[in-house]
Amino acid sequence: MHPSFKKVQMLESDNVITELNQPLNMATDPPFHQAYKSLIEDTSNNIFGKKLVLVEECELPLIDLSRILHNDNVVDESEREECKEEIARASQQWGFFQVTNHGISKDLLEKMREEQVKVFKQPFDKKSKEDKFMNFPAGSYRWGTPTATCLNQLSWSEAFHIPMADISASAAAFTTLSSTLEQFATTVAGLARKLTAILAEKLGCESTFFQENCLPSTCYLRMNRYPPCPVPSAIHGLMPHTDSDFLTILHQDEVGGLQLVKDGKWIAVKPNPEALIVNIGDLFQAWSNDVYKSVEHRVVTNPSTERFSIAYFFCPSYDTVIQNSEPSNYRKFSFREFRLQVQEDVQKYGHKVGLPRFLISH
Repeated sequence: MHPSFKKVQMLESDNVITELNQPLNMATDPPFHQAYKSLIEDTSNNIFGKKLVLVEECELPLIDLSRILHNDNVVDESEREECKEEIARASQQWGFFQVTNHGISKDLLEKMREEQVKVFKQPFDKKSKEDKFMNFPAGSYRWGTPTATCLNQLSWSEAFHIPMADISASAAAFTTLSSTLEQFATTVAGLARKLTAILAEKLGCESTFFQENCLPSTCYLRMNRYPPCPVPSAIHGLMPHTDSDFLTILHQDEVGGLQLVKDGKWIAVKPNPEALIVNIGDLFQAWSNDVYKSVEHRVVTNPSTERFSIAYFFCPSYDTVIQNSEPSNYRKFSFREFRLQVQEDVQKYGHKVGLPRFLISH
């Protein structure tokens, strides 16, 4: 596979302000322009210039899960072990990989996308009062970045964060969405349990840790929409970050926009309509004592095309303690402590610090 290169031209600040003042779809899109007017106009805080950014596009490691998901009399043991090794190796070297033959039907993925589009096409006034008009839990609808102090901290996106425990009760006003969400969540949760058990096995650890601590009630889904952005070179769809969980499973559409850091540089992930994307979270990196890597990633915006994705976050209960055998790179901490530290850092600095806070040498 020969990577292709995308060139993104950064625009001068005067042009940026002109573009950003163009109207969006005011009925459904969040009021980015109004909410962040001061950031847009404060050119001294912006990240504009004439810099040319080269982003390499490549395919993530692609793993066929039919070798571990089929029953024992279909696949021999050597193929099964080879698949497990590929999963562990990708988690060590990339922190990201793609999976095919993952057990989630194409029909379900297409239905999930259709229902997601319907929800996000609702008027913004209804989405922002999700508990009253849409029967989603209060606070589940989020957009932009409330803590942003400059444009490079702003995420040009909107999302519904839905705890797994609330899925059956959520979206009662959208009956088909509710049933589709439940079916998708149940299937993806099974895949997450399978993958984490394999990764634990490859560390020589008991895989019961995840069965005991990562319950359906502690995990959640996030439906994402990235509206067209007038200046995609200046504003992220989702600012650079790592995931505060054990494992994330993502289904994205064909638009693309996901980028990650590999060998110290950003690379763009080529969309694969047949695959799900899996990435290691901070908790797994700490639990594995840095064997598996939680990699910084971001979503870049598109000037003309909206992007949709849905992510499943495999999380433990807040009281779960993250620790590994000595000598450990990290001090022992609970998931609650980790989350509180992340929130404190975001409020104070405008971005997450994450695992470095918990290094023993810190």
